[in-house]
Amino acid sequence: MAPSKLSPGIPAATYGARLEMARRALAADGGDGLLVGVGADLRWLTGYDAMPLERLTMLVLLRTGTPTLIAPRLEAAPARLAPAVAAGAVALMAWEETDDAIALVPPLVTGGSDGRLRPSRLLVSDRLPASFVLPLQAAFPEATFALASAVLRTLRKVKDADEIRLLRAAAHAADRVVLAIAAGRLVGRSEADLAREVRERLTAEGHEHAGFAIVASGPNSASPHHDASERVIEAGDPLVLDIGGSMRGYGSDITRTLWVTGGDERRGPEPEYLSLYGTLRAAQAQATAAVRPGVPAEEIDAMARRPIAAAGFGPYFIHRTGHGIGLEEHEDPYLVSGNAEPLEIGDAFSVEPGIYLEGRYGARIEDIVVCAENGPDVLNEAPRDLLIVAGV
Repeated sequence: MAPSKLSPGIPAATYGARLEMARRALAADGGDGLLVGVGADLRWLTGYDAMPLERLTMLVLLRTGTPTLIAPRLEAAPARLAPAVAAGAVALMAWEETDDAIALVPPLVTGGSDGRLRPSRLLVSDRLPASFVLPLQAAFPEATFALASAVLRTLRKVKDADEIRLLRAAAHAADRVVLAIAAGRLVGRSEADLAREVRERLTAEGHEHAGFAIVASGPNSASPHHDASERVIEAGDPLVLDIGGSMRGYGSDITRTLWVTGGDERRGPEPEYLSLYGTLRAAQAQATAAVRPGVPAEEIDAMARRPIAAAGFGPYFIHRTGHGIGLEEHEDPYLVSGNAEPLEIGDAFSVEPGIYLEGRYGARIEDIVVCAENGPDVLNEAPRDLLIVAGV
């Protein structure tokens, strides 16, 4: 897993195809317009990674016509470079600092000053701030507002070959970081210091954002979302590393569990921990092997829980088995009880069971998996066995 050249991004032509898919999905939904603000939906549709500001940036997409990207003048230069704008698939409308940006939306939606279109259903980004939603509702008092995920969720959930390629590249970069950390000095370093190294290594491997670095040692390993602290790693500690970020916009997320001996065989893992980890390893493997098109998402969760419950650790597996990943760290599909939606070819998600004995220790194993035609396509390659390391 030697470092490789940065993988090319999404082809520009793809954004035109995505806009057309969104248009068809909008029509099938009965919606009149999509109002897409800053975030993953905008990136997926246009390739524009807009800066989140209090100023309005919004893609207005209707059933017909060229979509328009409204952006503040000071952001016009990067907006023009967005692949969909540069290719002419999206028109750019820049507004001046003293303009009422919300007032630009109604003429685009209604077809100009003559108001040919009277929208009855408008779909807005799921995370669009209330400071934008409320004025838009006032501007369209007769329209029903709904979430853009009603039409974009299914389109974004299933990844195409280019997206899977980018997810795989991000996963391999994160693999290399985990293995580099495991091979380095651990004893005598604080969790926070190690977390800083993780972020530096992710960036060096090509990540634009080193989004998170959970470094949980000793009893802290029993806290799934532990914030790296000033606790110093010692010989005889378990160490959970849950790291990730984004590379070319697509996410990485891997968890591996280490045991740090300090070079002293007497400080190796105790038999109970080895039993716990063996159970976890079997559960993660079983859940991964169960991935197939048509299998309900909740069944993957159940497959992870069965061996853990059978070993008596059921109450200590305290979170869902997995979450989707793509342009967002957490997105559909979610592998959790109650989600009976069948997996589809191209779904990408984590498989990450964990066992946590509060006050003592814990462990987690996490891979990113794509549902392929013939079963699971596991993107991460780092070893899943307990990594017993000297750390000196």
